[in-house]
Amino acid sequence: MSGADIRADHLDTDHQDTDHQDTEPPDPPWRPRDERRGQFLRSISARTSLRTKLITAVLGLVILALAAISVASVVMLRQYVTTRQDSQLGAAFAQYASGSQVPPHAQAGYATNTPSNLVVALQRPGTQVIWSSASMAFNGLQQPLPQLPANSTWASNPNGVLLTVPAQSGPDTWRIIATTNIYTVQNLSTGTSQQEKLNFVVGVDLGNVGAMTHRLILFDLIVGGAIVLVLAAVGIGVVQANLRPLNDIELTASQIAKGHLNHRIPERDPRTEIGSLGRSLNAMLSQIETAFHAQEESEQAAHRSEDRMRRFIADASHELRTPLTTIRGFAEYYRQRGGVRKGQDQLSGTSPADSTAPDSPAAEDGLTPRDLDRIMRRLEAEASRMGLLVEDLLTLARLDQQRPLNLAPVDLLTLAADAVQDARMVAPGRPIDLNVAPGAAFLVDGDEARLRQVIGNLLNNALTHTPPDTPVRVKIASGMLDHATPGVVLDVEDDGPGMERDQAQRVFERFYRADQARNRASGGTGLGLAIVSGLVAAHGGTVSVRTAPGEGADFQVRLPLSPGARVGEPGDADDDGDSPANAR
Repeated sequence: MSGADIRADHLDTDHQDTDHQDTEPPDPPWRPRDERRGQFLRSISARTSLRTKLITAVLGLVILALAAISVASVVMLRQYVTTRQDSQLGAAFAQYASGSQVPPHAQAGYATNTPSNLVVALQRPGTQVIWSSASMAFNGLQQPLPQLPANSTWASNPNGVLLTVPAQSGPDTWRIIATTNIYTVQNLSTGTSQQEKLNFVVGVDLGNVGAMTHRLILFDLIVGGAIVLVLAAVGIGVVQANLRPLNDIELTASQIAKGHLNHRIPERDPRTEIGSLGRSLNAMLSQIETAFHAQEESEQAAHRSEDRMRRFIADASHELRTPLTTIRGFAEYYRQRGGVRKGQDQLSGTSPADSTAPDSPAAEDGLTPRDLDRIMRRLEAEASRMGLLVEDLLTLARLDQQRPLNLAPVDLLTLAADAVQDARMVAPGRPIDLNVAPGAAFLVDGDEARLRQVIGNLLNNALTHTPPDTPVRVKIASGMLDHATPGVVLDVEDDGPGMERDQAQRVFERFYRADQARNRASGGTGLGLAIVSGLVAAHGGTVSVRTAPGEGADFQVRLPLSPGARVGEPGDADDDGDSPANAR
């Protein structure tokens, strides 16, 4: 295929697309108007309150119902008044219209009364009838006669035509039946008879039917208006009373939007729509409040955790910086002195005490072995301190990871006695007593090494933060972990200076020390009690402190009693003075 053919095909395709687009029917001109009208009506409906919609709908339906009833009653009344004489008219029509003779007293162009209060007339087509002279003389003034149609063929039906026509004058209405026939009539002026095509009409005066219907319409309007007004007043009250729960819901929503999450919708019968809606909304609001409070607590916990982490990092950095600074200082001192002077002491024959004199060459040329030993001892002490800190941090990290413990039945009395003996060895001049209350065996399911660390940390805390001669007491007894769980209660008491309330609240925090200056002589790293709290919680127990300024401190540990513990007898304790119960 050549390039010209391709271009021609492309042009044909474009032309076809253009023709297709041109043949699409345009939007009718009324569509934008309909859309605007629909949007306008929707906007009005959106701006209208539910109360107004309900009242308007009810009143509109009532008005339509009253209008339909009024129209139906008027139509029925008019039809009844109009057709109630039809049977009498039909009988008279059948009696007089059966023959070609003129009815008695009937004259062409005139009307006359009958004994049954009907009017019989012979109409010349296109003319109106008048009362005959005999009727005028007999009855005097007569009511207006009916306004007959002027059309010459209006009564051409041989069976009669029933019509309702107005009177020739006045508001009355006539009901007539007529037919066209050939009658032999007598000319009164000449006395001759002749054949003439006349409309035979039988009619009855119905009276003022229009006035009757107008009075009925007026009555319907008055009564209907009164009904609409009464229903409007009653409907407004009923709608407001039934929409009051929605007002309560709106008020509750506004209060919740202001932050009062504890507000609830008043309870109503759940079998109703409003009651069911209120119950569902209250359930939803309770869940929202619970989730909101949980989120707040989570955010506060996150902030507290972040603050604790920052404080932890700062405290750990501070505690690690001290030994590292000491180690670095001694290393720089060693380097600045040029190391150890080899063989100086042996060559000079001087004693080590003389080698450190200010004027001796050793003080200028290097360090003596004694200086080196002193530096190494300091380095070892600082390394040990740093190692203890790292071990404490590692213990806390393991507790945070919730690593499983090596649980086994442990006699807490034995651990307490061992800890008291160790404390007496560390502080031989301090009175340290162990008081044991009679009762069940003090067995708990726990990790023996960790429980020893708990008691050791509590005793070490009492020895560190009280004067050297302050008594320390370790008490162990049976108790309750809660209202239903038996347990073992361990108290470590001292008669030291005690703590303030805010200090007692933070005493189990990591790196917290009452001495804000972090003096080594007055305390350790501030992790001992935090480790106690974590280990006791890992064993399912609790730890607390009771203290006051000048009244000492009592650290109390409660652990769940082992199921294998049995009630001990007072005489079961050994009489040996080395038994834990007799430790003093």
